[in-house]
Amino acid sequence: MTRRTVRLAHVLSSTALAAGALLATAACAQEDGRDAGAAGISASPAAARQQTESPTGSPTGSPTGSPTGSPSGSPTGTLTESGAETALITAADIEDDWTQVKDTEAENWHDGLLIGKVDVSDFLSAKTDAADCQRLMDSLFDDDLLGKPSGANALRGFTEDDSRLLYQVAAYDRTDVQDSLNWMAELPQECDQFTMTENGEKRTVQVTESSLPSVGDAREGLRVTVRGPVDGTDATLTLDVAAVRVGDNAITVTAGGLDGDEDDSVRSAVQLGTQRLQDVLAGRSPAASPSQFD
Repeated sequence: MTRRTVRLAHVLSSTALAAGALLATAACAQEDGRDAGAAGISASPAAARQQTESPTGSPTGSPTGSPTGSPSGSPTGTLTESGAETALITAADIEDDWTQVKDTEAENWHDGLLIGKVDVSDFLSAKTDAADCQRLMDSLFDDDLLGKPSGANALRGFTEDDSRLLYQVAAYDRTDVQDSLNWMAELPQECDQFTMTENGEKRTVQVTESSLPSVGDAREGLRVTVRGPVDGTDATLTLDVAAVRVGDNAITVTAGGLDGDEDDSVRSAVQLGTQRLQDVLAGRSPAASPSQFD
């Protein structure tokens, strides 16, 4: 990977010590979802295995899985810059006591524990799997899990104690974003556990699948745990990551830090953020933020 000159002591700021690089993107509501197959987008075998259905044939919320949705199709409006801003969630949309920060602060969130070179010797498939794991760690650091947006995009950041949550709405090329979701679906198998090294320090990384609400045209969820030394003290960084595709658009949510386990907040962001994006694409004003978490 391209070496970065970021110092751990600088990246792990006093306001949120080693709270991870957080990226977020969530998309489309159940009622307006579209089967990715019908849209000509192919899900990976892992994504297909993850999809589950209820006895009535509608998708359930358990494993993350991917292409699902109703035959009615996703909203077809084009996401504009102002629309992307409107589709962003607020602190009232997520569990717990999160505080919104300035966009300029959230844009510069990066975590030094995510920096390192993946050890190829950890993998049976060697270079292929190692490259996928390196891509994961690089994209978490750079806040571009789904690749670079092709159109409008907006982000918003929140903090809670030593944790951070980064939420992004963006327009992409549909084939590219679905390919990224298919790649994410394989990571719990390819990158279940590996080591990486930075400046002679070893870090252990674990990647597992996490479940998301059945929203959008396709979705994937991961939990990434990084264990390693920070200023001579062992630390554990836990990131909950979610990405949801809605047509040619997607939301990405990355939340976590040294406190770990922000799964409930991520699920809330995905559920309510998808509805907001659906409303914007359909030309409707999103509903007022809920108050059930107050």
